[in-house]
Amino acid sequence: MSAPAVFFYAFGAAAVLSALSMVLHLRNTVAAAMSLVVTMISLAVVYVVLDAHLVAALQIMVYAGAIVVVFLFVVMLLNLRHDVFAQRRERLVKLAGVVLALGAAFAFLQLVPNSLPTVQEIPADFGSYAAVGRALYRDFVLPFEISSLLLLAAIVGAVVLAKRRLS
Repeated sequence: MSAPAVFFYAFGAAAVLSALSMVLHLRNTVAAAMSLVVTMISLAVVYVVLDAHLVAALQIMVYAGAIVVVFLFVVMLLNLRHDVFAQRRERLVKLAGVVLALGAAFAFLQLVPNSLPTVQEIPADFGSYAAVGRALYRDFVLPFEISSLLLLAAIVGAVVLAKRRLS
């Protein structure tokens, strides 16, 4: 087995295990958020192995960097370190999750062999920084600008709410 295949399977397994750890940490939300960080970093390594370097960089910057930091900020701001679940309810939730996951995995494995399309050749510059930039600023300039205005409005709203609390 080649080195990229070993990295792919190792970090794929790490992503799955840390995602399961995230779901099963019902009582400690900070530990669940940290498991989410491990999942995002493992997925970024899988993207690097698949030569999708732009997607890997975006995975680290956007998801592991920004979104998880916001999750942790909200958890620590609201002081949600330990949720209170009854022991019986916690076991029931975990059992239901395992049964549902096994059922979904079984159904998925039944569908996969018959529904895989043939692999087609992709262009050499597909997914490169230049191709994504051209598509973003030529073909999707209006949605890009609308999303930037929405983000600007959210930032202004957050500043207004923060100023109101200070005064």
